[in-house]
Amino acid sequence: MGVVAKRSSMIFYSGGDDHFSHRVRIVLAEKGVAVDIVEVTDEQHPEELADLNPYNSVPTLLDRDLVLYESKVMMEYLDERFPHPPLLPVYPVARAKSRLWMHRIEREWCPLVDQIQSGAKKDVEKARKELRESLVGISPIFEDMPYFMSEEFTLVDCCLAPILWRLPALGIELPEKQVKPLMSYMERLFDRDGFKAALSESEREMRP
Repeated sequence: MGVVAKRSSMIFYSGGDDHFSHRVRIVLAEKGVAVDIVEVTDEQHPEELADLNPYNSVPTLLDRDLVLYESKVMMEYLDERFPHPPLLPVYPVARAKSRLWMHRIEREWCPLVDQIQSGAKKDVEKARKELRESLVGISPIFEDMPYFMSEEFTLVDCCLAPILWRLPALGIELPEKQVKPLMSYMERLFDRDGFKAALSESEREMRP
């Protein structure tokens, strides 16, 4: 993976197709952090993960003696530990708004992604419809700013990008004529060097 630069004191246990792991990998890549990435699957599940993380789950970040196992905590920790480039606004009000958007993405859209990936057929169709309609609804906000409610790329974009990248795999097709601003935003996200470097092999296969 492009994120791996050299042997590091930081280890990231990541799911190759897990959108929560993906968002953290984007932050690591944007920051240019030297990190050893350990891909975790059902077939390859490191024994030490259960000792590090009480939930035995991914993502899990190990930085020397510090262990983190919640993606938003990891993202903010990395932004503070490696301050350049900053991925949260400088001013408290703007930072609070960004955190609120991250919370809304996690509360409203991430469960729909999880439901589509693992739910019953009836629930999958309902979740697809809800996520599609939500994305169509937010498209106009990208007419005025290049990123999510911001002139600069932020942690909010890191949360949203993995969901948008997975749309074809989730069986969601957006009406392009209705969502031109959103489509342009997606192109900007996917063209970023950090985004490209963060993709796992299985994520690369999600799109032609």
